Amino acid sequence: MTKLAVIYYSSTGTIHSMAKRLAEAGEKAGAEVRLRQVPELAPQEAIASNAAWSQHFDATKNEPKATADDVVWADAVLFGTPTRYGNVSSQLKQFLDTLGPQWSQGLLANKVYAGFTSTMTAHGGQESTLLALYNTMYHFGGLIVPPGYTDPVKFADGNPYGVSHVTGGNNDAPLGDAQLAALDHMAERVVTFAGKLSA
Repeated sequence: MTKLAVIYYSSTGTIHSMAKRLAEAGEKAGAEVRLRQVPELAPQEAIASNAAWSQHFDATKNEPKATADDVVWADAVLFGTPTRYGNVSSQLKQFLDTLGPQWSQGLLANKVYAGFTSTMTAHGGQESTLLALYNTMYHFGGLIVPPGYTDPVKFADGNPYGVSHVTGGNNDAPLGDAQLAALDHMAERVVTFAGKLSA
C-alpha cells in the first residue's frame, strides 16, 4: 500500500480544509494516509489579534503534529502552506529546516512531492509560493509530480504547479467544486506515481 503524508500549516482554516480533502482523496486512491499539522510559531498576541486565526488555533491545537518520521515513512508527501509574501509560511519552512539529519542520510530522496496553497487575492503569489516550496524538494532529491494540465479539471482550477484557492477579501471564501476536483486529482496522481515507483 502506498504511504501518503499530508503535512501542512494553516492559520485560519483554508489549508486545513484542503489538507483534509487531500487525505480523503488519498485514502480513496488506496493509500495509507497520515494527516499532520506543523506546529504554530507565532506569538499568542499575534494569534489573538485575528479572530479566525485564534478560533482555528483553538480548534486544531490537539491535532497530530508533523515529525521527521512522517516524511521518512511516506512514499509521497503533499505539503500545504498559505502564501506569505509569495513564499512559504515560516511555520512550514521551520519544519522543513529541521529535516537536515534525514536529508543528509538520503532518507528524503526518491519520494513523490507536490504542494498546495491559498491567498486572499487572485494574483497573491500562489505560483511563486509553490515554486519556492519545490526548491526544498529539489535539494531532497525528490520527484516533483505537479498536476500540470493532465485532466480537464485543471483548466477550471488553472494552476499547473499544484492546487491553490483564493479566499477573497474577507478571507473566508469556501472551497468550490473546481478546487475540490483539483485536490482529488492531485492526490490520485501523486498516489499513482508513488505506487509505480515503489512497485
